[in-house]
Amino acid sequence: MLWTTFLLLGLARLCTSEVLTKRWDDVAEKHSWVETPRGWQLKGPAPSKHIFQLKIGLKQHGFEDLVANLMEISDPAHSRYAQHLTKEEVEGFNAPHPDSTEAVNAWLDFHGIGPESTVDRSRAGDWITLRVSVAQAEKMLGAKYNIYQHGPSGEEVVRTLSYSLPQELHSHIDVVAPTTYFGTLRSMRSTSFLQPRPGSDVAASIAPISDATIPSSCRTTITPACLRNLYNTSTYVPAATNVNKLGVAGYLGEFANTADLQTFFKRFRTDAVGSTFTTVLVHGGGNDQLNPGVEANLDIQYTTGISFPTPNIYYSTGGSPPFIPDSQTPTNTNEPYLDFLNFLLAQKTIPQTLTTSYGDDEQTVPLDYATTVCNMFATLGSLGTTVFFSSGDFGVGGGDCLTNDGTSKTLFQPAFPASCPFVTAVGGTKGINPETAVSFSGGGFSRYFAAPSYQTTAVNTFLAGLGTKFSGLFNKAGRAYPDVSAQGQNFQVVVGGTTENVAGTSASSPTVAGVFSLLNDFRLSKNKTSLGFINPLIYSTAKSGFTDIKSGSNPGCGTAGFTAGTGWDPVTGLGTPNFLALQALV
Repeated sequence: MLWTTFLLLGLARLCTSEVLTKRWDDVAEKHSWVETPRGWQLKGPAPSKHIFQLKIGLKQHGFEDLVANLMEISDPAHSRYAQHLTKEEVEGFNAPHPDSTEAVNAWLDFHGIGPESTVDRSRAGDWITLRVSVAQAEKMLGAKYNIYQHGPSGEEVVRTLSYSLPQELHSHIDVVAPTTYFGTLRSMRSTSFLQPRPGSDVAASIAPISDATIPSSCRTTITPACLRNLYNTSTYVPAATNVNKLGVAGYLGEFANTADLQTFFKRFRTDAVGSTFTTVLVHGGGNDQLNPGVEANLDIQYTTGISFPTPNIYYSTGGSPPFIPDSQTPTNTNEPYLDFLNFLLAQKTIPQTLTTSYGDDEQTVPLDYATTVCNMFATLGSLGTTVFFSSGDFGVGGGDCLTNDGTSKTLFQPAFPASCPFVTAVGGTKGINPETAVSFSGGGFSRYFAAPSYQTTAVNTFLAGLGTKFSGLFNKAGRAYPDVSAQGQNFQVVVGGTTENVAGTSASSPTVAGVFSLLNDFRLSKNKTSLGFINPLIYSTAKSGFTDIKSGSNPGCGTAGFTAGTGWDPVTGLGTPNFLALQALV
């Protein structure tokens, strides 16, 4: 009798084991590349004992409701306009369904991943960070991790060309990282570049100038005074500096230099001399004051130069140390957007305005990863933060514009995160009286994200005028960008004590962020809430607050690119901001 009992128990355990094995062995591919992403070279297999941090993004059960709420509170015609969500409300929307949590926990348990391997779980429960070995990750994800080297920078990372999940988990997990996203802190693109200096000694030739008029020198050299006059902020004095903040996202080991900022103020905004910014280190980010960055200095000098005395925060997001083949020490997973956004969303207070001057070709970002990151920007908007991204410096696409799906077709190449419908993308202009589009201004149509309703009328009007031109080269049904624009070349930036001439939509985005930070200040000083996600506003009741840019184009991919004209266009968007007009509208 006892022997029979043991036999039955053994058979029951065997059956349970077979069911579990079948449950988790029934896998389907989540994402794969047909070839090693361009710019990367295979170095060899990743050592099986190498330890790293694996992030699992669970599907947010209430995300569709969060977006519905976001659209209501961002619509100036809605009764809930600007009634932003609380952190607790957002966490409620972002929380996974209990079934998702249970399924993922069971899968981890099956693979022997216990609580001791869990580095972190987000407050909402939608992110789990694990400490695993390459061998464990490969077994869990049906993947083969290798060491890849980025040619231009020499950076080495551990990535895989494909990964899979059990069929059951596809409805519970949005993304796992690091897997197939090869963009890293050193390979993602900064959207700025140095230009030839307009004179032998810029610092000597450009003295601090009055805000009374737009100086003729602004035709060839851009300073804070030029921008404050062009966009009508020069007479506004911030009054809510105790609550209003402007954030700058920094990557690529770029450091904003405090001494250079003082030199910049002495040359270009004397009333700000002595003021500074705060640096916040994210995931091992640095603050090497002996190594000033062109991009970092450009961003912080122009956000502060326009928004002074509004407090500015520079977020220095770190990357992983060089990969050591025999290391078993946990390293940063080097996922710049996820690292920064998870950090920011965990903070008690978040800046009301945020600008970022980096991006990638959309096709180089896996769809699951891009969607997850884009959704996190929607979360920021729900909390009342206005998120700006530079639209890129390659017009409708740089290089040969060949697709990376194995077909090698020539298509216009949209940029991400500018193509995310929950951010405000900023293109570039040049000149004064009138401003025109600058040729490198990134713009186009997403192939990942559908056109949002807030821009349907504006974009359809443009497409009707375009007709069949460039037919087949872009996705007419995609999210269109940029949304707005601002000056993008001949910016005077102090780097290592020397004034450099810098161009790029990296200059345009912090400029617009500075203007909208002042608009947020205005609202907050009137005991109103911040603007938050502005796209539904600017495409409707506030569209008259922009100066339409009607000439110029953004060539690329062997074509002349799109042309700026009356109304919205994928070169300069709705145009450049007019602070006084917008102030009356918000």
